[in-house]
Amino acid sequence: MPFDRLRANGYLRDMMQGKTVLVTGGAKRVGAAICRRLHAAGANLVIHYRYSAAEAEALCAELNAARADSALSVQADLLDIAALPRLVEAAVQRFGQLDALVNNASSFYAATLAETDEAHWHDLLGTNLKAPLFLAQAAAPELRRRHGAIVNIVDIHAERPMHGHLLYSVAKAGLVALTKGLAQELAPQVRVNAVAPGVILWPEGGDWDDAEKRRNIVAHSLLKREGAPDDIARTVAFLIGDAPYITGQVVNVDGGRSVNL
Repeated sequence: MPFDRLRANGYLRDMMQGKTVLVTGGAKRVGAAICRRLHAAGANLVIHYRYSAAEAEALCAELNAARADSALSVQADLLDIAALPRLVEAAVQRFGQLDALVNNASSFYAATLAETDEAHWHDLLGTNLKAPLFLAQAAAPELRRRHGAIVNIVDIHAERPMHGHLLYSVAKAGLVALTKGLAQELAPQVRVNAVAPGVILWPEGGDWDDAEKRRNIVAHSLLKREGAPDDIARTVAFLIGDAPYITGQVVNVDGGRSVNL
């Protein structure tokens, strides 16, 4: 059923009515699409950002205009582990609860074996693996209390490493393992799943503006087209609000590219 019809008949609004969701890196790109989709489904949003203050404040204002006092933006450096409990505390203080965590924030850039240094390790492993682990730890008591959910945004290249992106691929592979491990540790109260995007939004900078490179990548997807941020957002909303018997799974949202690499 189309999105507008779902919203009109109340299904989206009722799916997560009154629930509170924390989305890391929620100010723009796929994170913002996730926030909008969950908000349309009735959730209150805690929008985490690091540097994107203007985008976070604009999105927060947009959501609050649609439904008063339904969104909050919170700044934090996810590499500062001591700051992570503050994100959970902000959600509980503002909305009285936390029902779901979406670990979306991610660093992404090329780093071959020869180029890799300790700074790359701390950044790529820190944002893509360490922060989701310790944020899940901070959120676990409240998520257990609320019988909530965690959704991690991974990557199809967690299983098939991307050439030239060694540490990024390793970090996302670790996040897949973390997803399954958390599903075991937090069961039966909390469900933990992951979404692995394919070609959704092209990375900013580098050689990703090369039209021929983009065409070659899209050609390897079975559907022969790019996806959209809302393709990821829909899957996240499903896993949080409409999948009570799914945990420990990774859902590839990639137009079939992962089976055709």
